[in-house]
Amino acid sequence: MRLGVYDLGVPVFLAPLAGVTDKAFRETVCSVGGKYVWTEMISDKALTYQNSRTLSMLDLRGEAEPRIVQLFGSDPETMARAAVLAVECSANVIDINMGCPAPKIVKNSEGAALLKDLPRAQAIASAVVQAVKVPVTVKMRLGWDDDKIVALDLAKGLESVGVQMLTVHARTRDQFYSGYADWDWIGRVKNEVNIPVIGNGDVFKPEDASRLIEQTGCDGVMIGRGALGNPWLILRTQHFLNYGELLPEPHMEERIRVALQHLDRVLCYKGERIGLNEMRKHAVWYIKGFNKAAQLRDEIMQTKTPEEMRSILNRIV
Repeated sequence: MRLGVYDLGVPVFLAPLAGVTDKAFRETVCSVGGKYVWTEMISDKALTYQNSRTLSMLDLRGEAEPRIVQLFGSDPETMARAAVLAVECSANVIDINMGCPAPKIVKNSEGAALLKDLPRAQAIASAVVQAVKVPVTVKMRLGWDDDKIVALDLAKGLESVGVQMLTVHARTRDQFYSGYADWDWIGRVKNEVNIPVIGNGDVFKPEDASRLIEQTGCDGVMIGRGALGNPWLILRTQHFLNYGELLPEPHMEERIRVALQHLDRVLCYKGERIGLNEMRKHAVWYIKGFNKAAQLRDEIMQTKTPEEMRSILNRIV
């Protein structure tokens, strides 16, 4: 598939995950062979106010194209201004979040709340499309709940104002991340529009991605929770889709090596206090399934310095 000037083939995207897909994690995914990564969702208001923490989230230096920035907001004009600022920070693609289920987001009529206000959702997309010359995409859910599935109407409306790609997380807002993704809806959206559709939801191994594409006809897949502590999943899935060959899981030594590199990146970008605090969850994800993982998890969560964390990780191998 193509997105603007980019020929992506059958892409495997790393999903934008708040508090997870920061620069350190994006670089880690790419260091083990992943290609297509997205920023965390970024507030349009915070960006237009030039909030320092928000600007740091837009650090795209050294990252390969296409550099995809996800924005969230509820006001078309503010979203348009934020999109212009993101492009000035070297974004190649602007994605609009219409799926985040978090209460603190939806209470401000942002994220998944737009599923209840299709005219506003379409107006936001239209304003952003008109404001920037790069491709504009949307990540959406099926609807607010099972009684309010709006995916087909929303998809057609977004296509009509110039959105160039849709990512469909096949759950409602009410589901959050529970239950199962209803992949059939991804296929129905794909049949309604002429722009690429990316399938998202319950892809935890390469074979899942293959089944998702076969079942729905979608143009690519997006992986979120499956990549936590497992950045290799993006490459392994891409390889399986391209060649039908299942690459082996990374061995323990490789997992620890990459975890230590990830730690170094987090410390470099965020400093010791914030970096160590954020790396604890990643380190726990990296050791999932290891012998005595529960004991190691407790030790990691109690670390007070980077040296303590390095010592624990090095002791595993």
